[in-house]
Amino acid sequence: MTLTWQQLRDLKTQKFTEAATAWADVSTRADAGRTRISVGMIKALESQKGASATAAYERLKRVDRNFDFIHTECGLVRTTLNSLAHELSEEQAKLKGALDDAAAHGYTAHADGSVQYPQGGENFLTKEPVPGGSVQGVDKPLYLQGAPTHPLGKAPFPTNANPHHAVAQEIATRIVGALKAAQDVDIRFTRALNGLKAPEGLDVTDATWADAAGDAAVVRREAADYLRDTIPEGGSPADRSSWWQGLTDNQRAELMATYPDVIGNLDGIPADVRHQANQDNLQMLIGKLAEQDDEKSRTQLAGMRSIEFQLMYQSPLDPPMYLLGIGDQGGGRAIVAFGNPDTSRNVSAYVPGLGTALDAEFARNDVERARATAKGARIHDDSTASIVWLGYDAPQLPATEWLDNTDVMFKEHAEKGAPAYNQFMAGIAAANHNPDPHITAIGHSYGSLTVGQAALQSGGIPGVDDIVLVGSPGTGAQRAEQLGVGNEHVYVGASDHDPVSMAPNKVESGGMLAGGAAGAVVGGAAGSLFGPVGTVGGAVVGGAVGGLHGFVVGDAVTDDSQNHFGRDPAHKDFGARRFAVDDGPRPIIEGDGPMDAHSNYFNPKKDSVSADNIALIVADSADEIKTQEHR
Repeated sequence: MTLTWQQLRDLKTQKFTEAATAWADVSTRADAGRTRISVGMIKALESQKGASATAAYERLKRVDRNFDFIHTECGLVRTTLNSLAHELSEEQAKLKGALDDAAAHGYTAHADGSVQYPQGGENFLTKEPVPGGSVQGVDKPLYLQGAPTHPLGKAPFPTNANPHHAVAQEIATRIVGALKAAQDVDIRFTRALNGLKAPEGLDVTDATWADAAGDAAVVRREAADYLRDTIPEGGSPADRSSWWQGLTDNQRAELMATYPDVIGNLDGIPADVRHQANQDNLQMLIGKLAEQDDEKSRTQLAGMRSIEFQLMYQSPLDPPMYLLGIGDQGGGRAIVAFGNPDTSRNVSAYVPGLGTALDAEFARNDVERARATAKGARIHDDSTASIVWLGYDAPQLPATEWLDNTDVMFKEHAEKGAPAYNQFMAGIAAANHNPDPHITAIGHSYGSLTVGQAALQSGGIPGVDDIVLVGSPGTGAQRAEQLGVGNEHVYVGASDHDPVSMAPNKVESGGMLAGGAAGAVVGGAAGSLFGPVGTVGGAVVGGAVGGLHGFVVGDAVTDDSQNHFGRDPAHKDFGARRFAVDDGPRPIIEGDGPMDAHSNYFNPKKDSVSADNIALIVADSADEIKTQEHR
């Protein structure tokens, strides 16, 4: 049906906003139901044992997912209707402006959209008034239709001596433009609303969430001007925090329903908001990845499912788990906190390193390190939150292309990750409710290089009081004081059995040659992680891991203090405070592999000395740590 200007003029756009409010109410009720189930009923069952409790738990989790899906889909309907009202109101305003101008000039707008104008001007020959007439609107200016133009400009030569003719033509064209645009809006949003239908059945499955992700993509496309442009993605975390605080509850709910991935990963937004948005985003990503059959998707899906499981089955003995970021770009993104970083006085953010990506191993090991740090620090101060931050692409071993295994020997990944880490830390500082929170940056392995590069940026790491480096190949700095917090606030844990951090032997010489030899030894062992010792796989992987103790550490082995990534953080000339760690098993000779000592720093079962020291630093009790002599 063709839209008339009378219909557009008389349209009650508030009817759409009223309908949107009704859908918002359903969405809010579903969210409240989900909260009541997850916070009340499910929590009450977590300590219960037996088959009945387990069955009830599973059923409640299913209902929880159903409410979550209802909340998301109804929110999308609400946004679609609000955006429809917004776009139609704009075209309606344009139409009314054109009609008002017609009336002001004494013109008449007819039902077919034509505009009638009176006589005016005079005939060049007869000197008589030029008769009035009626004109139809056009889709584009006359000069684009081939009308003659003035040689000095784009304005067309007048084709009618009556000055009212051109004015009426412009008004009629505005009427046509508003009608055409409104008709396009109606078609687009009708299609979008018709697409917001859930698959049949009561189960909310991966396919259901994949469908929801598709729905969200459609709504985003149609509501782009209405919502996306309001998000200050280019602003500072402090600006985003202020922006969020200034929104109404309805505005916040609409943004979270339509852009959970953006809001959930926006530094400066409150942690509980990011957590809620990322729970929805996680479900959509799982649905999306479950429908894809490439290796990257399968790997990331395994990591996301593990995080989902941990969120669903949290132990009442652990600090509450928050999902502060999730994404499938690059090697994957995941930011997980134990304890609320907004309300905690002590907050730490740990950056993992070599070989880390969003996979099952990350969800099992790196997430556990953050959990263990939070639990350990809470022994000394229960107002503590600990975060694992996978917000960058760490170098991988073994890489698909053997030359890529040399990535670990260069700063590129760390340099790219440093600004993102600083943005995140600025957001932590901006969202924290305490007047003077104690914030600790922690880097492990190559992650310590990322932390170091972040600290070396102008202004250092925002809000950070202490820096902890463990299993570090270097930071890019020559002295601890360069990291922006004072050398007495830089702490280093380095096992002498850790191939990544152990210092070059004083009897070694020859720089690269000695480093290469050390790399060959470590590399031969490290190859056993990925293939038999002495195989090509061992040589390739070993060449890269050996690079950390070869090309990297062997850069200046003759002075026993510097390496390819700056000075050895555990060396006395670096000037940091070295805390005690258990050296753990020697590579190859003891333990389960060559890298055991590199992985134990956070584990209270395998290295209680190191784990306790890290916990004390995070809890702002560094005066109680056990120290160790420098190299």
